[in-house]
Amino acid sequence: MQQATHARLIVFGPLKVRQFLKMPPLVMSSRCHSVIPPPRDNDEKEMLDRMLRVDHAGEYGANRIYAGQMAILRRSQTGPLIQEMWNQEKKHLERFNEILAENRVRPTALLPLWNIAGFVLGASTALLGKEGAMACTVAVEESITEHYNSQIRTLMEKDPERYTEFLQVIKEFRDDEMEHHDTGLEHDAESIPGYWLLKTAIQLGCKVAISVSQRI
Repeated sequence: MQQATHARLIVFGPLKVRQFLKMPPLVMSSRCHSVIPPPRDNDEKEMLDRMLRVDHAGEYGANRIYAGQMAILRRSQTGPLIQEMWNQEKKHLERFNEILAENRVRPTALLPLWNIAGFVLGASTALLGKEGAMACTVAVEESITEHYNSQIRTLMEKDPERYTEFLQVIKEFRDDEMEHHDTGLEHDAESIPGYWLLKTAIQLGCKVAISVSQRI
């Protein structure tokens, strides 16, 4: 046994040893578990899967909306503001990508549709000018905020201690969406003609998207 081990070390060679010693130490991920607790039964798993699926779809759609807005308003004075909000949405989507992977939850099968619909919505409202883009932001972010608040109430009623980490994520993202909503109002969203009609139409679409993304 010792001879075999010695033989392997010789084959490894002095050059390989030097190269190995120069390699940086392995860095283990600081996240040793998911923010989602292991489901106790099928009912809990289905509930959490639906929540994660629709949250991911919502953040994906929001990213596509901001992408559409930036395609039209990138060089305008509003461009940096939209980019700042988009950067936050990118972080949200990245986090939900991680959570879905950690928990082996499939995203909604409708992502290709939300890809196109989100971009078209963002670009078309941006063609109405800054006010149109901000009106879209207010409508969408208000819908997402209400959706997150509904999830928070559900988890708090069931077991707030069990879902502590998941609640922290949702609350953080909810607060970001509320900030985007307020930013839209501060930048003349309500001044566009037909604001309430536009807002109502967009929010109706958001409700439909939320409903179907949970199931499909």
